Amino acid sequence: MAPAKRPSAEGRVTIARHGTLPSRHPLVSIVAMFAVVLGIAGASLTGITAFNLWDATQAIADNSVVLDDEKPLPPSLGAIEGGVNLLLVGTDSCEGQDVSIFPRCANDDSPGERNDVTMLVHISDEPRRVTVVSFPRDMLVPIPSCKKSDGSGNISAMSSQMINASYWYGGLGCTVDTVEALIGDDFNIDFAAAIRWTGVINMSDAIGGVDVCVAGDISDVHTGLNLTAGTHTLKGVEALQFLRIRHGIGDGSDLGRISNQQQFMGSMVRKLQSDSVLANPATLLNLATTAISQVQQKQLVLSSGLTNPTLMVQIAMAVKNVPYEDIVFVQYPTVYSSDGLRVQPLKDDAKALFDAIRANQPLTLTGDASGGYAVEVTGEATPSATPAPGATDTGATPAAGTDTPVAPPVEDRVALPSDITGQTAADTTCTLPQK
Repeated sequence: MAPAKRPSAEGRVTIARHGTLPSRHPLVSIVAMFAVVLGIAGASLTGITAFNLWDATQAIADNSVVLDDEKPLPPSLGAIEGGVNLLLVGTDSCEGQDVSIFPRCANDDSPGERNDVTMLVHISDEPRRVTVVSFPRDMLVPIPSCKKSDGSGNISAMSSQMINASYWYGGLGCTVDTVEALIGDDFNIDFAAAIRWTGVINMSDAIGGVDVCVAGDISDVHTGLNLTAGTHTLKGVEALQFLRIRHGIGDGSDLGRISNQQQFMGSMVRKLQSDSVLANPATLLNLATTAISQVQQKQLVLSSGLTNPTLMVQIAMAVKNVPYEDIVFVQYPTVYSSDGLRVQPLKDDAKALFDAIRANQPLTLTGDASGGYAVEVTGEATPSATPAPGATDTGATPAAGTDTPVAPPVEDRVALPSDITGQTAADTTCTLPQK
């Protein structure tokens, strides 16, 4: 299927793309996983007592989800050939939410729980690279036969459903199965996490806020977000509103919302890599205790493999010094269906992306920053500080008979198909108000 042609900026038309089902509200970005990972790392490295660490681990384990009884957990990140894959899910559950912030929860107008944000995080083996793939919630995909989340049996396989129905049918494990089946070629997801609205609010508070740029005034009655043009530091409820917003930005679509979330993620990664966060034991300990409390309050669910604090530390250490240009946020390539209400996967373009990921090749984006005209690239960020000696393994080796490192060979970057939209952590972007 050929991709639909985009209208020119002058002739851009907003289409109501969600007419069949009530509007859902996506939320979290990569914030949950980075916060958990870095928080546990901080707790381990700053001397939390053995009892408290055991108690925290037990709290997480008691609420974990087993992805595959037959799949052995890897002993460490470095032992995983080709890297590690984590699936991050944001759900629309009203369980445990503040109805004053989410009035729809008082009306029970949307029963069930869906994965309205679905992101795959791939961390490569050496040299370290990070690729975050967002899957549009309205994308029509096959859902395989999955175990029901209550353990009462299996759901039947379905040939075409919105991907955000997978959590509704079978919980976190079913969403993992669905994404693995979509990517194909025996692609395995090692770990997964799901977070609800209140969990996002609390985790963003613990991080201390993320800077975002808005190119013009935004006012959205659906999320309650009101921002003036300029740069804002968002946390708590405002951070969640920014991650959920779609009606007030770009073309009003979920694709625009994805690129808005990518702006948030890129800015957050730059903050988490800065010394002001990673070198602050109090901040890291706060992240750890907040993450534990979210598990206990059932606002955060982890797969069983992530109950190992040592592995969490290894993941944190693997990503914290990856160059900005090698932290890439992309949307799974899609084309609108004939009715304009859903999107279909472009599997050939997706294959080019995942072939490059499997080969651990550096990526170059050739498409637009946003599939929904929601962000524009305004500049390029540079690292705020030089890593401490020994903090980054460049892969260089000393020449024979000398202590001078020899730089590794320059790798050819893979130019992704132009239908794959996205941005890198090196891109500074601004959100565009809806026209």
